[in-house]
Amino acid sequence: MKSDAISYPPRGLSREEAARYVGVGPTLFDEMVSDGRMPRPKLINSRTIWDRVTLDISFSSLPDKESNLQTLLERSMRNNGPIR
Repeated sequence: MKSDAISYPPRGLSREEAARYVGVGPTLFDEMVSDGRMPRPKLINSRTIWDRVTLDISFSSLPDKESNLQTLLERSMRNNGPIR
């Protein structure tokens, strides 16, 4: 590949790169893709690639730490009833 004088980050990331980009391991990243917290990949020929821009959008949509507790409590209530 020809060298470019302008440096820029890649737009497409492998699974491992995408997981590292959002700060998690590949297994948790797979879980987040499965449950919709992270985007599904694109297919380029036989390569599975994540779009860095859609990763940014999904990451921005993740709850902040303060609201994560509320989300967990709500999920627990739906699945198990009130906490006793």
